[in-house]
Amino acid sequence: MRHPLQARRPSGRWALLSLLAATWWLAAPPAAAQDTATPKAAAPQADDAPPATHAASLQADGPPAAAQAAAPQADSPPAEGGAPSTDGAAGAGAPSGGAGGAASDARDPAERSAARRDRPGATSSRATPSKKRRGDINPCMTPDPGWGVYDRWSRAPSIGQMIMPHRGGVTKRGGFDVIIHFHGHEALRKEFVKTAEGAVLVGIDLGIGSGAYSSAFSAPYVFENLLDSIERAVAKKTGKKKAYIRKLGLSSWSAGYGAVEQILRQPAGKRVDALVLLDSLHAGYADEQQHKLKVAQIEPFIAFARRAAAGEAFMFMSHSSILPPGYASTAETADFIVRQLRGKPRGSSRADVLGLDMIQRFDRGDFHVRGYTGDDKPDHCAHLGLMADVVRVHLNPRWKSPRGRR
Repeated sequence: MRHPLQARRPSGRWALLSLLAATWWLAAPPAAAQDTATPKAAAPQADDAPPATHAASLQADGPPAAAQAAAPQADSPPAEGGAPSTDGAAGAGAPSGGAGGAASDARDPAERSAARRDRPGATSSRATPSKKRRGDINPCMTPDPGWGVYDRWSRAPSIGQMIMPHRGGVTKRGGFDVIIHFHGHEALRKEFVKTAEGAVLVGIDLGIGSGAYSSAFSAPYVFENLLDSIERAVAKKTGKKKAYIRKLGLSSWSAGYGAVEQILRQPAGKRVDALVLLDSLHAGYADEQQHKLKVAQIEPFIAFARRAAAGEAFMFMSHSSILPPGYASTAETADFIVRQLRGKPRGSSRADVLGLDMIQRFDRGDFHVRGYTGDDKPDHCAHLGLMADVVRVHLNPRWKSPRGRR
């Protein structure tokens, strides 16, 4: 019998891809965990390197706020592959780090808990939040808030889809702002439209693992062509013949970081002003026993974090406490980047969107990290719910995007 929440899911091959994504999103190592996936342009590896919604949780100096109950946030299946799962598939994410980790880990629960605490950035396991704690909402399939001032998805870009305001969103000279999001574009759209004031959103879904994203954007001309196609689409819709991208942001959830890594290594990557990683940065291990990361794989993110910390750009990272099998977790990569800035996260205890429990945070300049407990698939999906406040608290005042209208 079909689960009532599944009635809204697309049928056919996209539903199948969604189910595959739910059961394999952490089972297979990301491209960053494989030697062959390291970009040719990567610098030599530094083996000796050291290792809301709630607006207050996103601000640099804002005090924690009280939890809001039942805020409808997060995710639903995108129109393309790599979708978050339904209730039935969500259970495939095991506490020890996904379906693959659960299948291969036959250790005693006490031993697994001890091993978890030994991992950098790990926390002790907590019970999955109750339905009441999550607001009776499945974080992987949340209600649709509508489209606000935005129109429907357009296939105008060379890759993916885009939405822009029905009217407005462009300066008199034709300037406009854009966020390009990788992985789970429809889920991200439902958060974006809640608070965005006029920036264009481009969503791209290419598959389940980060390798699909890394391969697709390995050649610089691909991203350059994408930017050109976005400008042409905005020019056609608005009648501004010289429409141009004024502010550019990249965001990703889960496997989408593979595309971001490639873009940041390219000349066009220098145009990026804002970077948002929602439980979305992994790396391979140079030494798994010592949890020593392959630093070259995340060097573009470290460089961007330094720029953000200096106030030259904006960067937001969130991480869960999921421990994937055989490669570094988002908690480990976030902790490593903070250490490169000679910083240290401070403890935090607060309830956040969709049952997320914040355990630590770090703020320096315009670089912000938020760490959460949670080690299952719904916890992973819930990070998409942070996007609404990232836009409202940070990007709207930073960019001052031309306002859109219905």
